[in-house]
This record gives sequence, structure tokens and C-alpha cells, in this order.
Amino acid sequence: MDRTLFILVTSVILMVAFTLGWLSHWLLHRFARVPGGQMDETDQLAQSLHEAEEARDQAILYLEHREAELESQISQIEAELRATMDGLRAARTENEEMRAWIEKANDAS
Repeated sequence: MDRTLFILVTSVILMVAFTLGWLSHWLLHRFARVPGGQMDETDQLAQSLHEAEEARDQAILYLEHREAELESQISQIEAELRATMDGLRAARTENEEMRAWIEKANDAS
């Protein structure tokens, strides 16, 4: 194989490789490309998702705040109930003592 034929064959091989590379690049971008209309829809979906996540975060914060508030109210009510039960127990004890004293006074008379 002489020098000219070698250069010619090498040039043809390189040209075919370049053409195949360019064609595969073009096909890849042609089929993988997202049309403009779908990009707008994708942006809208992303914005809606972002807004939904913010709304979810706000709802979680509200629920946590409300839960803490309700737990505080429950603990206050339980403390009031305990105080009321202690007062009722003391009143019952005093009532029993008064009955016992009245019965003793009636029996002594």
C-alpha cells in the first residue's frame, strides 16, 4: 500500500467516523429534547409542587403548635381536676366527721 492510498483510506475512515458521530449526536438530541410546551408545563408542575410543600410545612407547624396548646390545656384541666378531687375528698371527710359528731350528740342527749 503506497503512501497516497494510505492517506486516502485514513481520510475516508476518519470522515465516516466523524459523520457517524455527528449523526448519533443529532439523533440523540432530537429524540431526547423536551419540546417548549412541555417545559412550561414542567415549570408549572414544579411551582405547584413547591407551593404544596410549603402548604404542608405550614400545616405541620400549625398542628404542632395546636397539639402543644391542647396538651397544655389538658395538663391544666388535669391539675384542676386533682385539686377538685382533693377538695371533694376533704369535704366528704369533713361531712363524715360532722355526721359522726351529730350522731354522738344525738345519742348523748
